[in-house]
Order: sequence, then C-alpha cells, then structure tokens
Amino acid sequence: MFAQVQSSSPAIAIDGHAPPPPSTVGLGALAQRVFAGDDVDGLLAQLMAAASGDTPDLGAALDLSSLLQLTGRRDEGLGLQAEVLSRQRHFRRVHGTGAGPRLLALMTPGDFMANTPVDFLLKGSDVTFDVLYLDPASPPPTTAPDHDVAIMAVGESDENTAPLTAMAPVLAAWPRPLLNGETASILGLRRDLAAAALAGGPGLATAATVRARRADLIDIARGALAVDKVLVGADFPLIVRPLGSHAGAGLERVADPAALAAYLEQRAEQTFYLAPFIDYASADGRFRKYRIAFVDGAPFLAHLAISDHWMIHYLNAGMIEDGAKRAEEAQAMRDFDTTFAARHAGAFAAMTARLGLDYYGVDCAETKDGALLVFEADTAMIVHDMDPPHIFPYKADNARQLFGAFQEMLAKAARAA
Repeated sequence: MFAQVQSSSPAIAIDGHAPPPPSTVGLGALAQRVFAGDDVDGLLAQLMAAASGDTPDLGAALDLSSLLQLTGRRDEGLGLQAEVLSRQRHFRRVHGTGAGPRLLALMTPGDFMANTPVDFLLKGSDVTFDVLYLDPASPPPTTAPDHDVAIMAVGESDENTAPLTAMAPVLAAWPRPLLNGETASILGLRRDLAAAALAGGPGLATAATVRARRADLIDIARGALAVDKVLVGADFPLIVRPLGSHAGAGLERVADPAALAAYLEQRAEQTFYLAPFIDYASADGRFRKYRIAFVDGAPFLAHLAISDHWMIHYLNAGMIEDGAKRAEEAQAMRDFDTTFAARHAGAFAAMTARLGLDYYGVDCAETKDGALLVFEADTAMIVHDMDPPHIFPYKADNARQLFGAFQEMLAKAARAA
C-alpha cells in the first residue's frame, strides 16, 4: 500500500548534511524497565544530571520526560517535554547495529497515546530511528532529515486535527517512500467517522456513533428529547464517553434516563460520544476483546482479554490471575491464522481497504451472529512484548512475528525508493 507519492507540489527539502541529532534511550527501552518493575531511581537521577548540566543533553532530557510519564508524573513529564521541544525537535534512537533502513517518524508533542508507538515495533531490528516532532503552533517544516522511509506517526485526536490537516500537502509531495501518508485516513479514525466508514462492510458490525452535546444529553435524561433524535434508530441502553477519553476513562453503560442523569452529574465535559450498547457476550457469558494490529494488510493478534464484564481492558481482565484465561489466549495466538483470522478474512480485507492505512490497530470482538464487531481503530494503539515471560511464555514469539512484519514492511518500502 505504501508508495513514493507523486505530486505537482514542491517536495520538502532533504537535509543530508545536518549534524547528528541528540540520541535517546527510547520509549520502548524505558517502558520495558518500568513495566518489569525495575528500580529506576538511579536512572532518573542519571538522566536528571545529564539534562541539567552546563551543556544540557537534550536527548537525556527527552528520555527523562518519558520516564516521568511512565512513573506517574505525567504533567511534569509533559512540561519537560514541551521545554525540550522548544529547543530541539529532531532526535535519534539507534536499534541494534543501525545498519538497517533509516526510518523517520513524524510525531507531535503529547503523551503515549498521541503517536504511533513506533519504537516498540522496532525491537530486535537494526533500524536507525529518527523522530521529527512537528510544532502544532507553526507552519509545517520545509526540510527533513535524510532517511530511507518515513511514517506519519501522529495519531487521530481533536488536538492533532490541525497539524495533520496542515501536513497533508507536504506529505503529498514527500520525496521518499511514505507509510500512513494519507492524513485524511488518519483523521477518518475518529470514533464516529470510523463507525460510519465501516458500517455495512461484509462481515463487519459497528455501533453507530455520534458526537452529542451535553445540553442534548441533559434533555434526553429529563425526558424532553428522544434518544433517536440524537442517535437515529437508537434507544437505551447506551454507551456514553467524553471526547478524547481512552482506556475506559469516563466510559459508562447507561440503562435509562435516570442513569444518564446520574452520569452527567459526575462529568463536567461538554461533548460526548454516544452509541448503542451491543451485547457481545460469548455463549459462556464472558466477554472477549481482541487487539489486532494490521501490517501492510496482514493481521496479527496482539492480545485477547477475557472478562465477565462488558468493559474490558487487558490490565483489568484478570489475565495474570487466571491460568485458564491465559491458556485460552495462548491457543488463540497459536491458531489465530486458521481460526479467528480465517473466519473474518473478508471483514479484515474490507476494513483495511476502507481505512486506507499501511499500519493500524483495532479493538474488536465477535457478535452473537458471528460478525466482527469493531470498537475502535487507531494508529496509536500500544502493542508490546513487555508482559512477564514466566507468566505469559507464549507472547514473545507472537510479538516477534508482529515486529518482524513491521520491520519487513519498512525494508520493503526502503527498497522501493
């Protein structure tokens, strides 16, 4: 799907003579240590010293901003990130020998959900990984570091709409092979737009989703406005969540107007996503949510979360505590190509064609009648191999296959230059 894009617009200038940028440890390596429960106090002190010296190491400062976020100091980390990016926007992380393709990722300031987590996908590679942070408050860049292949890594969000829109004509004239280069496709991952784009696809099921104003939800809660005046054809129970929320923050199932009123009393936001609740419980009464990454059209199961509750997140599904759940996930990974992926091959193909992306992820399930129920599609979903191997021995090989496919896509794109 990747291509060296042709356009009549002037191409961005490639700067092949710029001095090497500051080097970083990288988000993937830092997250690995935190996730493993390592004592990172010494590393924090080391990075602080390097970042605050007479000649500050800006790569160390950027790593410090990531480590602060990883250890629960999000606001402090983002504040430091902003300070660093006001001075330097180009950074480098060398994986392995660095003899592989030179990858440039275009990213935006923000937390770990703002961009495609490319560094995780490069584990085990020899890629020289450069990041160029865009400045949302400034015009798009006119030059870029030299590279073999680039990826637009800015994820979909209201905050990222402006920089993605501004970069569209620049990407249309990009002089190197480019992945996820259609910013309209990334913007189309907005929950309501993606649901509409996938609706009616073969084997696909989505919950029609709209953006609803707080005032309208208040009217629904007090009986002054019918649900279907806001969400055509829908009625209670409903799913409601604030715009921009992730990982279940603010997500609720409301069964009736009173429940909606109680929900609104606890929330201050002015705009919400509203969707009908779809009961996707399996025959045994449990709910199963699959995270699948698509690399150049090929699906890879990143995880399967199994829960007695409809609102599933891997960390709250009790996978660590329940050996039977892990055994089911292990088998789902081993047999994925011949079971789940085979059943939904037509839906996968239709979804990839409609979304128009080289790399993306989905959270999904199966409906009671066997359709693929898509909850969310995003280019910024975290996929990793950081789960403890003594508890999840089956995950390492599965992650290597995913990472290897991503790295082969990069190599293939670089060869097309």
